[in-house]
Amino acid sequence: MTSGRARSSLSLRLVQECVNDNYWFGRDRSCEYCFDEPVLKRTDKYRTYSKKHFRIFREMGPKNSYIAYIEDHSGNGTFVNRELVGKGRRLPLNNNSEIALSVWSNKVFVFFDLTVDDQSIYPKELRDQYIMSKILGSGACGEVKLAFERKTCKKVAIKIISKRKFAIGSEREADPALNVETEIEILKKLNHPCIIKIKDFFDAEDYYIVLELMEGGELFDRVVGNKRLKEATCKLYFYQMLLAVQYLHENGIIHRDLKPENVLLSSPKEDCLIKITDFGQSKILGETSLMRTLCGTPTYLAPEVLNSFGTAGYNRAVDCWSLGVILFICLSGYPPFSEHKTQVSLKDQITSGKFNFIPEAWAEVSEKALDLVKKLLVVDPKVRFTTEAALRHPWLQDEDMKKKFQNLLFEENKSVSLPHTPAQPSTSRKRLLEGEAEDADTTKRLAVCAAVS
Repeated sequence: MTSGRARSSLSLRLVQECVNDNYWFGRDRSCEYCFDEPVLKRTDKYRTYSKKHFRIFREMGPKNSYIAYIEDHSGNGTFVNRELVGKGRRLPLNNNSEIALSVWSNKVFVFFDLTVDDQSIYPKELRDQYIMSKILGSGACGEVKLAFERKTCKKVAIKIISKRKFAIGSEREADPALNVETEIEILKKLNHPCIIKIKDFFDAEDYYIVLELMEGGELFDRVVGNKRLKEATCKLYFYQMLLAVQYLHENGIIHRDLKPENVLLSSPKEDCLIKITDFGQSKILGETSLMRTLCGTPTYLAPEVLNSFGTAGYNRAVDCWSLGVILFICLSGYPPFSEHKTQVSLKDQITSGKFNFIPEAWAEVSEKALDLVKKLLVVDPKVRFTTEAALRHPWLQDEDMKKKFQNLLFEENKSVSLPHTPAQPSTSRKRLLEGEAEDADTTKRLAVCAAVS
């Protein structure tokens, strides 16, 4: 029997477990999942939804197994993974299929096939609170997965760190658990709109860090996809990065691994909030402000870090160098230092501060922006710009940009959740909400549909 879940941009908040052969979704009160909520009815999107917008049903397929389908009955359209179903037509639903209403971008549900989506591989304490979904990204020591909070159906990102792979990594601390524990310790004490927030942590066979979800992905992908960013966009993003790193430094924390992959975007829209993430390499400054551990990503390492195995040490200025490299890449579309520059080693490029300047790539970039880059990419950390100095730089004295940032913050903070009461609540749905769904017979469930924010 096919079994699944769906979550919605309607910001509705309960789970719809489908135990019968047919379920209707729409504004009509006769629907098993009814959109008829007072708060939702005041939105523009509500008027585009039909009384009976779509239905999910099952039919017997090969080898006595059920197949789940979605059938469109709307006037404005139902989309599955951006494909228009078409009124009166049906499409099969696969695990993690995304359902959108009226326009392809209005993703309202995610369908989970509980016969192929084995939640039992995750720790019970995690399963009791979250429903795991698709992979968002992966790295050397683990992966990040989309998940849904059972009680609220809110989307989160869960960072799974493999203890086995973590222990093998030659560049990690002698005790690999220290890096994860440091990251948790740091994230728990931080509270800044431009720094990722930790929601939960589970220590089982692997580490599970529950984080707020950033829908826009990594800054790295945004830069690569656009070749480079508009200068106004760079300014909006970089201003937020500086605020975040300034906050870290004021709280005695050095990130040590700042790079575009560790800057997340709140939205696919060009104007959006950013958040700094991945504090696995970070250090909390103790009695001394100097450190000598070589860590971070080579292209973004400050000169003093590369020299730290000798007599030199380094401090929070290393983050400002990394910020300079990030700003350089965002404005020009290429890195200032590269291993592909074979005549000079990467280390020599960095320690000399001689970045690769291609005039045509900077032709449309303002002198003020380039000046800030140069003041951050200064070899001597005592002369290099601090975050405070960078924030005072003429390039960032842009009131329109700052107002835009404040408006984005306001929009994020005012977002509210809409309640939802499905028609005819079932005992089986209550079991799911209480975290006991694993005990139910999945061969008797078609789907679990839950709205997402």
